[in-house]
Amino acid sequence: MRTINVGLFGLGVVGCGVISILRRNRGLIRARLGADLRVTHAVTANPKKKRSVALRGISVSKDPATILSNPGIDIVVELVGGTTHAKSYVLGALDAGKPVVTANKALLAEHAREIFGRVYEKELSIGFEASVAGGIPVLRSLKEGLSGDHIREIVGIVNGTSNYILSKMSAEGTPFAEVLAEAQRLGYAERDPTFDVEGHDAAHKLAILVNLAYGTTIDYSKIYKEGISRITPTDITYARQMGYVVKLLAIGKLSGQRVEARVHPTLISVDHQLAAVNGVFNAVFITGDNVDATMSYGRGAGALPTGSAVVSDIIDLARNQLAGIQQKIPALSVTKGELRNLSVVPIHELESEYYLRFQVLDRVGVLASMTKIMGNNNISIQSMVQPAQADHPEDPVQVILITHRARDRDVQKSLRQIAKLNFITGPTQLIRIESFE
Repeated sequence: MRTINVGLFGLGVVGCGVISILRRNRGLIRARLGADLRVTHAVTANPKKKRSVALRGISVSKDPATILSNPGIDIVVELVGGTTHAKSYVLGALDAGKPVVTANKALLAEHAREIFGRVYEKELSIGFEASVAGGIPVLRSLKEGLSGDHIREIVGIVNGTSNYILSKMSAEGTPFAEVLAEAQRLGYAERDPTFDVEGHDAAHKLAILVNLAYGTTIDYSKIYKEGISRITPTDITYARQMGYVVKLLAIGKLSGQRVEARVHPTLISVDHQLAAVNGVFNAVFITGDNVDATMSYGRGAGALPTGSAVVSDIIDLARNQLAGIQQKIPALSVTKGELRNLSVVPIHELESEYYLRFQVLDRVGVLASMTKIMGNNNISIQSMVQPAQADHPEDPVQVILITHRARDRDVQKSLRQIAKLNFITGPTQLIRIESFE
């Protein structure tokens, strides 16, 4: 029986998970593939470091050439992370005529044109299922299961750290900082959590989803990113009273010859399927013109869930090699000549409903003054809640307004004007509301 040899860059959590899966499920993989899969070479910055799996039978080195220049390596797997060394390894493998598997969301999002351009140029395959939502096969659904559908929208909870924090805040009424500290103690959040809680991780994943859904390579820097650090238990409570929950959503939609791509805290109806996705779990909600709405759900991170996605890509590329082909499915689902150059719609052009919470002094005419400014900026009010009166005339009260659909630039202009009024006592909270097709 033929053996497919794998060269592995990176022996971290996911790299060791991949080795573990290939060994533990060797017989199953052989039965499904018709060949053996074997990691023969690995490259890591610290070859002598003790790992969670035994490295017997694997040649471990610091030298990338042991993989890139090795004619015996059939498939290259990149799991080092970052965008510096990883980029050189991926491009080096492609230039050597070797198909690549990667879990590197930052690399694929920030350097999409260069990486995918090289893949198309060399007519090779690249597997990147593990780059979005861990073990959930959402990219394969887009590339294969929904290949006959126009994708109307993609809405996902794709960062487990943020979802865990918002879920705990919702369940217990605990402030953001306290839940974040707990998430760090439990290993759900990094020591520096900025990448997760400020939306950068979710934006990387959204870029990949959008590129695959619409056959493009968007400019990652143009994606609107807003995190959850300003969300308070007060907002979560008021939202629940009005029939909403707060989630950090990654949203992608085709809009003519442009695409919406945004990550921000969002109010969604308590009745929507995504509202029930809690803890560290991920879910991606995709609407196609034929299938209508579908949702994929599962663990978005971890050695084995992510390792499972990597192994599935290795098997897929190995099947290509056994069949004597290098690229069964184009990397971004469309042939090279059909790739589109889509720009991202700026956030100020988008329309949405809005939750606005004002902190004001309880005086006559406050609401009239605010609604007049908003009306002058083409914003109409759908509903208003003032939870309680102040105990003392100088104590602030909360006023919550829900708008009808309005343009983002008009809402922001209104808030700047309202902030100058002498009865405003603190910053206004803005959370967008998402209505699904």
